[in-house]
Amino acid sequence: MTKEQIARAKEWDLLSYLQTYEPQELHKCGGREYSTVTHDSLRISNGRWNWHSWGIGGKTALDYLVRVRGMDFVSAVETLCRERGADAQTASEIPLKEKPAKPFLLPPENRCGTAAVSYLLGRGIDAEVISRCIGKGLLYESRDYHNCVFVGKDSAGKARYAFLRGIYGAFKKDVDGSDKRYSFSFPSSDKDSPFVAVAESPVDALSVASLLKMQGEDWTKNHYLSLGGTAPCALLTFLHDHPAVSCISLCLDNDGAGILGMEKIREAVREDAELSRRIRVIANNPPPLVCGKDYNELLQQKVAERYEAESREKVRTGHTSGMEK
Repeated sequence: MTKEQIARAKEWDLLSYLQTYEPQELHKCGGREYSTVTHDSLRISNGRWNWHSWGIGGKTALDYLVRVRGMDFVSAVETLCRERGADAQTASEIPLKEKPAKPFLLPPENRCGTAAVSYLLGRGIDAEVISRCIGKGLLYESRDYHNCVFVGKDSAGKARYAFLRGIYGAFKKDVDGSDKRYSFSFPSSDKDSPFVAVAESPVDALSVASLLKMQGEDWTKNHYLSLGGTAPCALLTFLHDHPAVSCISLCLDNDGAGILGMEKIREAVREDAELSRRIRVIANNPPPLVCGKDYNELLQQKVAERYEAESREKVRTGHTSGMEK
């Protein structure tokens, strides 16, 4: 590749590339924002693209072809530099060299999972909620990096998805080969429960359960589902696998992506004839100005408030006892 070819390839922004060569791949979301048909959580706006479910993004079509489509750099540059002459192939006619799909394998388990448990307790997650997740094989600590591993299973109980959450930093990643249709979910004690609480991440889903328990409610009567982002595919699969569910409580983040995600979920439910008759959708994103943007931040605030109240009560009762003596 010459420097001129590379420079020419980098001139393509993703929207222009898709409009020119793959218009069937574009889906308009409203205003000047687009998504792609293949990747619902990939958004294009203001000259940039972001693949929210994977936490990656860029400016150019070259970035997209390499990082999303899995093309090698040289092939991507050739694709973008190819002239549209009578005897030349267009980009849509060139077979894309997709990366071979990796088999799904759960990371090896660390026999002592105290680091992961301590991390989740520090995030405010209730000890009983954590214990039940571990008991159902939905949560464990990885051996090599001591990540929290949240496991998603299909209706037959087979692991099909896993999400890694680092306990020492901001590391987050789906395990290679994960099927996002079967994202992490914690089942109700009643298999025919009509209720499911839906959050973006496993930590937020368990935070909702912990908050309900803190409020004295029967938290076990609900199913809890993590979308692994904001796309509705995991929820749609869950609803078809759980025909008794009739009420969805949307507990997505209180930010632009979460609000847009809730709109797309409502739209997806309306477009499914069977679900539109059965399902009632309730928006329960965290209240603004009271806490942070998600349910874990709300949970940590409530835990801190309870701790402060208990500390004040101990001081008060201890002082009173001293006066009586």
